[in-house]
Amino acid sequence: MGYLLKTDWWKWLCVTILIYTVVGGLLFPVPRLNILNETIRVLHFHVPMWFGMILLFLSSVIHAIKYLKNGNMNSDVYSSQLAIVGLAFGILGILSGMVWAKFAWGEFWSNDPKQNGAAISLLVYLAYFVLRGSFQDEQQRNRISAVYNIFAFAMMIPLLFILPRMTDSLHPGNGGNPALSIYDTDSNLKKVFYVAVIGWTLLGFWISTISIRLTITKQKLEDA
Repeated sequence: MGYLLKTDWWKWLCVTILIYTVVGGLLFPVPRLNILNETIRVLHFHVPMWFGMILLFLSSVIHAIKYLKNGNMNSDVYSSQLAIVGLAFGILGILSGMVWAKFAWGEFWSNDPKQNGAAISLLVYLAYFVLRGSFQDEQQRNRISAVYNIFAFAMMIPLLFILPRMTDSLHPGNGGNPALSIYDTDSNLKKVFYVAVIGWTLLGFWISTISIRLTITKQKLEDA
């Protein structure tokens, strides 16, 4: 993450990939599936956003652990700002998923186990920021929120990837429902989808680096 703060080439790569994702996602032909039809294009946005969210939360947890080990204030800044962007990606992911669900399943919210698990995960991370705002002492806030961050990530994994597989779920690859396969996707979808995962992830880290820079600069000005 520190390396990304000091470089610019990857930001232009991110822009190029996202342009390709949007243009390719809108223009490339897609498989003609019953009910889904054109809405399958949401795949290029909904799923990559969640990939980006998970990687942002993972990076946030890594920096939370670093803070607990070294007490470096910058580690706390990295951790909190990565979590903010991860949460934003999660909200966008769940909203785009609700739009897709309206066409695919007939309603925005069907109490699908994975939908419920995703909502609970986001609420757990929202509580992380409520917790951070409830302490006056900075070091106490940073230590407790770092521990909570680890707990939040540990909660998210079973909620998203384990519990939905233990019961019936409308989501592909869960509860006996087959994952996306050659019957659901084709080469055109994959050409955009895999690139979209990289693009949305890079965008998340790009936004995070801007937020981190602003926060560190603000702290330096306040200390001065």
